[in-house]
Amino acid sequence: MSASGKKRVSYFYDAEIGNYHYGQGHPMKPHRVRMTHNLVVNYGLYRNLEVYRPKLVSHTNLTRFHSDDYVNFLRTITPDNMTEFSRQLARFNVGEDCPVFDGLFEFTQLYTSGSIGGAARLNANQSDIVINWSGGLHHAKKAEASGFCYINDCVLAILELLKKHQRVLYIDIDIHHGDGVEEAFYATSRVMTCSFHKFGEYFPGTGDVLDIGIDKGKGYSINFPLNDGMDDESFEKVFRPVIGKIMERFAPTAIVLQCGADSLSGDRLGCFNLSLKGHASCVSYVKSFGVPTLVLGGGGYTLRNVPRCWTYETSVLLDAEIKDCLPYNDYYEYFGPDYRLHMPTSNMTNLNSQKYCEETTIKLLNILDDIEAVPGTQIESGGLSNVTPKGMDIDDDDKGADDGGNGDDKREGKKGDLKTEMAK
Repeated sequence: MSASGKKRVSYFYDAEIGNYHYGQGHPMKPHRVRMTHNLVVNYGLYRNLEVYRPKLVSHTNLTRFHSDDYVNFLRTITPDNMTEFSRQLARFNVGEDCPVFDGLFEFTQLYTSGSIGGAARLNANQSDIVINWSGGLHHAKKAEASGFCYINDCVLAILELLKKHQRVLYIDIDIHHGDGVEEAFYATSRVMTCSFHKFGEYFPGTGDVLDIGIDKGKGYSINFPLNDGMDDESFEKVFRPVIGKIMERFAPTAIVLQCGADSLSGDRLGCFNLSLKGHASCVSYVKSFGVPTLVLGGGGYTLRNVPRCWTYETSVLLDAEIKDCLPYNDYYEYFGPDYRLHMPTSNMTNLNSQKYCEETTIKLLNILDDIEAVPGTQIESGGLSNVTPKGMDIDDDDKGADDGGNGDDKREGKKGDLKTEMAK
């Protein structure tokens, strides 16, 4: 924190990110990050940010989590030579949802570098909050692309944070379950993952309330499965008690917050009914704990709404008021016909009953009550005040690609297809 008491907020952005294109008709559009940046600049928010262009990480940095074979494949594959790699395309799940496009590997380097660089700034105590809206690609696995994600920058950023921090909390408010991050840390107590997501006949099909981790990580994976139509009031009622309890019991010293905007009302692939204020209230609540936080993007497929969301959340992180009337910007015509920041929600029915929300919240609070309390937090059992949490062995910079990995994930889940969802 600065001498004046204000949070030091850093912001990573590279103008090249908007040049990459998944292909015609594909819902994932990196251009939304460029639109967000343009709106951040035209609102004048950049004046209160420390703006950085990420320094590109090498391919060896990516193998802290991902397998060598997979990273080498991403470095090699291009639209021109992909016919020679048909077996590897199938093996690494690269194809329709995760297509091969020009500059694919450089794209993964760009968004991942912002997340790893942001984590390094937090480790060095150079920032209190770091923003990387190009990051948050939470579905990628150790040796497999998934759900528009190739390299899991969330996992790599957490591994960077674990060099300094004993306990890291990962929070995911994307409409899709943060399966790649949960799987990576499913057997450790040093990382707690908490995901609020649509569940049932929906990609990726994982994230049941009973998926709580294994071995040393039992109780450290928290999942809140939700139904269609989730609105602001209901979301706040489930988010705050669960996160509040996690902060009390787990007491993380660093947080990674994935802010996928596909949980907003009107998303092309989503089915929730959150407003910008409802989505951002989660960001505001997490910020209120004063823990070093890395804030990432994620999903979001209605092009005019994603920049609105992430610009507003940038203002929330800065404690800056911004006008509802949008400033003129390079993409002004995208925001018509109202040209306003905040959008109305729909009249869709909220299928998350009060009873369901309360019962699921109680289940999760009970799971959290059962985990080992960290030093300095209150515990019920007498004479155990100096218990230290069991952790996985990530104590130095020299660990290999298996850090925190749980490649042989034993959970059952119904895999879906994001493009199929869009067609539905």
